[in-house]
Amino acid sequence: MRIQTKYLGEVEVDEQQLIHFATGIPGFINEKRFMLMNLADNPTFSILQSVDTKDVAFVVTSPHNIYPDYMLKLDETILANLQIESESDVLLFSIVTLKNPFQKSTLNLKAPLVINSRNKRGKQYIVAVDDYSTTAPIVPETSVEMKGE
Repeated sequence: MRIQTKYLGEVEVDEQQLIHFATGIPGFINEKRFMLMNLADNPTFSILQSVDTKDVAFVVTSPHNIYPDYMLKLDETILANLQIESESDVLLFSIVTLKNPFQKSTLNLKAPLVINSRNKRGKQYIVAVDDYSTTAPIVPETSVEMKGE
Protein backbone atom coordinates (compact mmCIF):
# COMPACT_ATOMS: atom_id res chain seq x y z
CA MET A 1 0.00 0.00 0.00
CA ARG A 2 1.12 3.58 -0.63
CA ILE A 3 1.03 6.23 2.10
CA GLN A 4 1.87 9.92 2.36
CA THR A 5 4.55 10.67 4.96
CA LYS A 6 5.60 13.82 6.74
CA TYR A 7 9.32 13.56 5.98
CA LEU A 8 9.74 11.13 3.07
CA GLY A 9 6.86 11.97 0.70
CA GLU A 10 4.83 9.12 -0.75
CA VAL A 11 6.20 5.67 -0.01
CA GLU A 12 5.22 2.06 -0.54
CA VAL A 13 4.77 0.10 2.70
CA ASP A 14 4.27 -3.57 3.42
CA GLU A 15 1.03 -3.96 5.41
CA GLN A 16 2.60 -6.89 7.29
CA GLN A 17 5.12 -4.44 8.74
CA LEU A 18 2.47 -2.13 10.27
CA ILE A 19 2.80 -1.62 14.00
CA HIS A 20 -0.48 -1.55 15.91
CA PHE A 21 -0.86 0.67 18.99
CA ALA A 22 -4.21 -0.54 20.37
CA THR A 23 -4.66 2.55 22.55
CA GLY A 24 -2.81 4.97 20.29
CA ILE A 25 0.04 7.10 21.62
CA PRO A 26 -0.68 9.65 24.38
CA GLY A 27 -1.77 12.84 22.67
CA PHE A 28 -2.61 10.85 19.52
CA ILE A 29 -5.09 8.27 20.81
CA ASN A 30 -6.85 7.92 17.46
CA GLU A 31 -3.61 7.03 15.67
CA LYS A 32 -3.30 3.28 15.94
CA ARG A 33 -1.39 2.15 12.82
CA PHE A 34 2.23 3.17 12.33
CA MET A 35 5.15 2.27 10.14
CA LEU A 36 8.77 2.34 11.30
CA MET A 37 10.85 3.85 8.50
CA ASN A 38 14.62 4.04 8.21
CA LEU A 39 16.37 7.27 7.35
CA ALA A 40 18.76 6.90 4.45
CA ASP A 41 22.38 7.50 5.48
CA ASN A 42 21.47 7.71 9.19
CA PRO A 43 20.99 4.34 10.90
CA THR A 44 20.83 5.95 14.36
CA PHE A 45 17.40 7.53 13.81
CA SER A 46 14.12 6.28 12.33
CA ILE A 47 10.69 7.73 11.67
CA LEU A 48 7.58 6.29 13.32
CA GLN A 49 4.98 7.41 10.78
CA SER A 50 1.21 7.20 11.17
CA VAL A 51 -0.27 5.28 8.26
CA ASP A 52 -3.52 7.24 8.46
CA THR A 53 -2.37 10.83 9.10
CA LYS A 54 0.51 12.29 7.07
CA ASP A 55 1.49 14.92 9.66
CA VAL A 56 1.75 12.49 12.60
CA ALA A 57 5.32 11.26 12.58
CA PHE A 58 7.97 10.97 15.27
CA VAL A 59 11.73 10.88 15.00
CA VAL A 60 12.83 7.96 17.19
CA THR A 61 16.01 6.20 18.21
CA SER A 62 16.96 3.35 20.47
CA PRO A 63 17.78 4.91 23.84
CA HIS A 64 20.81 2.60 23.93
CA ASN A 65 22.33 4.51 21.00
CA ILE A 66 22.76 7.56 23.25
CA TYR A 67 22.57 6.07 26.76
CA PRO A 68 24.17 2.58 26.62
CA ASP A 69 23.36 1.94 30.31
CA TYR A 70 19.62 2.63 29.91
CA MET A 71 17.73 -0.10 31.78
CA LEU A 72 14.02 -0.79 31.76
CA LYS A 73 11.98 -3.43 33.57
CA LEU A 74 8.65 -4.07 31.85
CA ASP A 75 5.78 -4.98 34.15
CA GLU A 76 3.55 -8.00 33.67
CA THR A 77 0.70 -5.93 32.21
CA ILE A 78 2.70 -4.66 29.25
CA LEU A 79 4.28 -8.07 28.70
CA ALA A 80 0.79 -9.58 28.52
CA ASN A 81 -0.76 -6.76 26.44
CA LEU A 82 1.97 -6.93 23.82
CA GLN A 83 2.30 -10.73 24.10
CA ILE A 84 6.04 -10.47 24.74
CA GLU A 85 7.50 -13.92 25.33
CA SER A 86 11.21 -13.16 25.37
CA GLU A 87 13.63 -10.26 25.48
CA SER A 88 14.38 -10.83 21.79
CA ASP A 89 10.77 -9.82 20.97
CA VAL A 90 11.32 -6.29 22.31
CA LEU A 91 12.18 -3.23 20.26
CA LEU A 92 12.63 -0.10 22.35
CA PHE A 93 12.56 3.47 21.05
CA SER A 94 12.66 6.95 22.53
CA ILE A 95 10.88 9.84 20.85
CA VAL A 96 13.28 12.63 19.90
CA THR A 97 12.29 16.29 20.25
CA LEU A 98 14.30 18.05 17.57
CA LYS A 99 15.72 21.47 18.34
CA ASN A 100 17.98 23.93 16.61
CA PRO A 101 20.88 23.44 16.93
CA PHE A 102 20.58 19.66 16.90
CA GLN A 103 22.80 19.33 20.00
CA LYS A 104 19.94 20.90 22.03
CA SER A 105 17.55 18.10 20.99
CA THR A 106 16.20 15.76 23.69
CA LEU A 107 15.01 12.17 24.16
CA ASN A 108 12.03 10.97 26.14
CA LEU A 109 13.54 8.27 28.33
CA LYS A 110 10.62 8.39 30.79
CA ALA A 111 8.06 7.07 28.28
CA PRO A 112 9.73 4.80 25.69
CA LEU A 113 7.88 3.09 22.88
CA VAL A 114 7.86 -0.68 23.38
CA ILE A 115 7.20 -2.78 20.28
CA ASN A 116 6.89 -6.54 19.99
CA SER A 117 8.92 -7.21 16.84
CA ARG A 118 7.25 -10.59 16.36
CA ASN A 119 3.57 -9.56 16.31
CA LYS A 120 3.97 -5.80 15.62
CA ARG A 121 2.09 -4.61 18.72
CA GLY A 122 3.27 -1.43 20.39
CA LYS A 123 2.63 0.81 23.37
CA GLN A 124 4.16 3.89 24.91
CA TYR A 125 5.23 2.74 28.36
CA ILE A 126 5.48 5.31 31.14
CA VAL A 127 8.26 4.30 33.52
CA ALA A 128 7.06 4.40 37.15
CA VAL A 129 10.41 5.40 38.65
CA ASP A 130 11.92 8.87 38.45
CA ASP A 131 15.31 7.70 37.17
CA TYR A 132 14.67 8.98 33.64
CA SER A 133 13.64 12.30 32.13
CA THR A 134 11.23 13.24 29.35
CA THR A 135 13.89 15.71 28.18
CA ALA A 136 17.20 13.85 28.41
CA PRO A 137 19.92 15.58 26.37
CA ILE A 138 20.65 13.96 23.03
CA VAL A 139 24.28 14.86 23.67
CA PRO A 140 24.85 13.54 27.20
CA GLU A 141 27.11 15.50 29.50
CA THR A 142 30.33 13.73 30.37
CA SER A 143 30.73 12.47 33.91
CA VAL A 144 33.38 15.16 34.53
CA GLU A 145 30.95 17.91 33.49
CA MET A 146 28.15 16.41 35.58
CA LYS A 147 30.33 16.40 38.69
CA GLY A 148 31.27 20.01 38.08
CA GLU A 149 34.97 19.26 37.92
